[in-house]
Amino acid sequence: MTDNQQMSLFPPRTVAELVEDIEQLTQEIQELYCEDNIPFVIGWSGGKDSTVVLQLVWNAIAALPPEKRTKTIHVITNDTLVENPIVTAWVRKSLDRMKIAAQKQGMPIQPHLTYPAIQDTFWVCLIGKGYPAPRNRFRWCTERLKIKPADSFIREVIRTNGEVILVLGTRKAESVKRAANMAKHREWRVRDRLNTNPSRPNSLIYLPIEDWRTDEVWLYLMQWQNPWGNNNKDLFSMYRGATADNECPLVIDTSTPSCGDSRFGCWVCTMVNKDKSMEAMIQNDEEKEWMQPLLDIRNDLDIKDDHDKRDFRRIYGKVELFERNVDGEISVKPIHGPYTKYWREHWLRRVLEAQTHVRNTAPPEMRDITLITPEELSEIRRIWLEEKHEFDDSLPRIYEDITSEPFQDSRPSAERKLLGSDEWTVLEEICDQDEMHLELMAKLLDTERQYHTKSRRGIYEALEKCFNSSSRSREDAIDHAYYQRHLKNTVQDIKQDLSDVHELRQAWDKPKQEKPKQLSWASLKFPEPDSEDTEDVDG
Repeated sequence: MTDNQQMSLFPPRTVAELVEDIEQLTQEIQELYCEDNIPFVIGWSGGKDSTVVLQLVWNAIAALPPEKRTKTIHVITNDTLVENPIVTAWVRKSLDRMKIAAQKQGMPIQPHLTYPAIQDTFWVCLIGKGYPAPRNRFRWCTERLKIKPADSFIREVIRTNGEVILVLGTRKAESVKRAANMAKHREWRVRDRLNTNPSRPNSLIYLPIEDWRTDEVWLYLMQWQNPWGNNNKDLFSMYRGATADNECPLVIDTSTPSCGDSRFGCWVCTMVNKDKSMEAMIQNDEEKEWMQPLLDIRNDLDIKDDHDKRDFRRIYGKVELFERNVDGEISVKPIHGPYTKYWREHWLRRVLEAQTHVRNTAPPEMRDITLITPEELSEIRRIWLEEKHEFDDSLPRIYEDITSEPFQDSRPSAERKLLGSDEWTVLEEICDQDEMHLELMAKLLDTERQYHTKSRRGIYEALEKCFNSSSRSREDAIDHAYYQRHLKNTVQDIKQDLSDVHELRQAWDKPKQEKPKQLSWASLKFPEPDSEDTEDVDG
């Protein structure tokens, strides 16, 4: 939301009015805290809005007598593992300070850092499973990276305590869209700034600064000391180094706005045209030029047409057709699926190269940066071997090529295998550059290997899946999909024709009803005798 829009919708307040509002909020927070045993969960992203909220709550509770500070206040921060590295470092150091300060001050505050499940991380989905970079029509990231980890923590708090109050830094002045979304949720309002949560039973949402303007947020941060030892001027410097001013909120459900152009978002985000914030940070500060390889990866992922990098089948091996209507012109084309083996290996190389480069060129405090964790690498390797049947096991080789270090897999029995790169090379020679033949042979061999130590039950179904997905060439598989579509449409047309004929037959078989005669004065005065009367007269 622009400054002019904020001025028109949220008139400026004097410092005295802001101070008065802060005093009222302090009392309101204390009353909300003391009136029951429902724990607080504060969503803290490390950005300006969530920092204001945490400071307000911290200072309000600190003003209570120690014997009244009995209710736990959870501070939850979600790390998607692809956050802006500058912000990640800031957040981790802040959480450490927060934990130490809470213990020293006798505050019932417990910081928590949540992560997505290993099978849901960005690189496991993109490099391991081959999911294409997120788009509006396939936005697979928000649910896996943000909603599920936060929701899992909140559900655990509810399970333990029965209820929870979520304290968020959402503000109407952040954007017109967010203001409209917040207005829509007013129907669930319990009292000022407190709503029931329609997506999570037994939870309330408290929005203490929903009506604050951005300049008031910064005024508070600059004039009120941070209670856990952070320097809010450092936070201001981070914002000043980037063009965007929004931050990423704690995303608790699909109605919560995600980051968009946010500063405090994922460095791989392809939901926006450009990562203006990272570009500005690199351009404005020579000490941040080490992030350029990250920006390059993000920009290479964000291309309009990536069909040449993706399989012509869906992830389960089936060709599916989609009917598009562009300006009245209808076309039917295959839906492209996951990244191919070549491109999944390509993105792995790029990420490992960037990680190695950063560790060698970044400032000393950032040289322990991890762009892709060992656990993610292990899961990617497992997917390639067990689900993709790529028994050439290329991940350890790629890792050693880039890092000059052997890959240490934490999974038990990860190195026990009957097939490897030698067998793959032989198979490639036998198949003579026929990709589909190679894929089919690899799947069949690896399926047999997987059942080598198992019961044979189910092996025939598994082998049948291999043939169904990989026995046809690309052209034949697509032609077969068109044929199946044509056959299905023909059957539907025949069924419709038969239904129409049946309806006509029923209509024809119905006894014809004579049209009612138009009544006239003569017919009323001299009615015609009915058939029974006529027979009596003639008789």
